[in-house]
Amino acid sequence: VAIKSTDLAVRKYREENGVVPIAKQIDTVAGEWPASTNYLYTTYNADSHDVEFTGDHTMVLGSGVYRIGSSVEFDWCAVGCLRELRNLGMRTIMVNYNPETVSTDYDMCDRLYFEEISFEVVMDIYNLENPDGIILS
Repeated sequence: VAIKSTDLAVRKYREENGVVPIAKQIDTVAGEWPASTNYLYTTYNADSHDVEFTGDHTMVLGSGVYRIGSSVEFDWCAVGCLRELRNLGMRTIMVNYNPETVSTDYDMCDRLYFEEISFEVVMDIYNLENPDGIILS
């Protein structure tokens, strides 16, 4: 209400003006030596991506935090989905922000974005990755 606009209008304006996030790899070794991981995050504080986007992935959205009524069983749905997609020879992208889940283990998927699960962030990743499809767990 403060700017008399909607989130979609702000998103459109942002994209039209080139204000889009950049995908970076998480440095898991604190710069001790060059690291290449599938752990990713998006940022506006960069000028180039750390990965190339081939578009031949299927994106799976995780369940986020555990809470009453939503727990490990939802993460297990994501894990089962990732495993089956890989068994079918498909490449996978996982989006989840809960590091305590099995779905965020490094060997569960080809790319893992540690990001909040919101419309804005998921659409930003979707636009970057151009996946073949999205599965909600």
